Amino acid sequence: MSSSRISQRVGSIAPSATLAVTNKAKALKAAGEAVVGFGAGEPDFPTPDYIVEAAAAACHDPKNHRYGLAGGTLELKAAIAAKTARDSGYEVEASQVVVTNGGKHAVYNSIAGLVDPGDEVLIPTPFWTTYPEPVKLAGGVPVSVETTIEAGFKVTVDQLEASRTDRTKALIFVSPSNPSGAVYSREQVIEIGKWAAEHEIWVLTDEIYEHLTYDGAEFHSMPTLVPEIADRCIVLNGVAKTYAMTGWRVGWLIAPPDMAKALTSLQSHQTSNVAMVSQVAAQAAVEGSLDAVVMMREAFNRRRLNMYEMLKAMPGVEVLKPEGAFYAFPSFEGVLGRTIRGRKIETTLDLADVVLEEVKVAFVPGEAFGSPGYARFSFALGDDDLGEGLTRIGDLLAEG
Repeated sequence: MSSSRISQRVGSIAPSATLAVTNKAKALKAAGEAVVGFGAGEPDFPTPDYIVEAAAAACHDPKNHRYGLAGGTLELKAAIAAKTARDSGYEVEASQVVVTNGGKHAVYNSIAGLVDPGDEVLIPTPFWTTYPEPVKLAGGVPVSVETTIEAGFKVTVDQLEASRTDRTKALIFVSPSNPSGAVYSREQVIEIGKWAAEHEIWVLTDEIYEHLTYDGAEFHSMPTLVPEIADRCIVLNGVAKTYAMTGWRVGWLIAPPDMAKALTSLQSHQTSNVAMVSQVAAQAAVEGSLDAVVMMREAFNRRRLNMYEMLKAMPGVEVLKPEGAFYAFPSFEGVLGRTIRGRKIETTLDLADVVLEEVKVAFVPGEAFGSPGYARFSFALGDDDLGEGLTRIGDLLAEG
């Protein structure tokens, strides 16, 4: 009999580093500290009024007080299919949509339906902290494919091919990227998609930041550009980022019919349906205009440029101007090896601790994203807090 109280698979899961940083910052704030947090990956805007009003009305309709279909309401699934055709040109049937409890749920269910023990999943770095964990939970092997700031944090087909083995089952592809802010060009998306199709490799393409691009960068959906990949492609998306709805917990996946059917069955035993009122709110969101995201994107762009200039001016820091999402991913390798206020900085984990302790600023170190020496800074926070937090870090790094 095993002596462990917790299963090996669950015990091996790393906690979410982004949530850990956010929670620590909130705890310090609650204790009266003037903390600035760059950890949260969520817009600092309220959900648009028309979405809230639709949800409020739904609360008074008794049909939303009951269980619904495990994979989502028929109305929401049809609206998501229409929204997908509108925004990315990808034509799918409503039956291919599975509505999930947020984007993370879509990631977990997709990997659960795809990965068997020993299967390898290619994950370019830097990666969102959640991606490797469900692969490990399924008994699969996450294979990091390293990108660098010099390469614009974009993986090449040559790198993917060098990492491919006869156990490679899938590739996780993200553009715009969390945490790097990189956006792949049309040509790069086509090249990677054709490589995956040639080798019969599944692609999980995370499109949740599709509407957040800057400086002429454009989002491109892989199954639209490479139709031959559609039979081995799962699209991940949700309302969280586009409509400032992180707390409503509505995501979705779009999969080939047999996979969508299997994942609906999984969800029927796992969580059943997403909260009915949240689904009504999500339907109002995807059927409505994109005016709200246009307004948010303008604010994010202003903050993006400010953050880029302030990070670039810090001694020992190298940073690319983000092309998408709402994150910068600077390199602090020029800071490593220094002593700051009596403490030797060997890693960005050390730096994050010192910065939080000394100047009360929280950010997520690059180790959480598979890229030691880097760090993620969200610019989805108020302009004043952004300026204040970066000023504190800059002043600290400028000390002799």
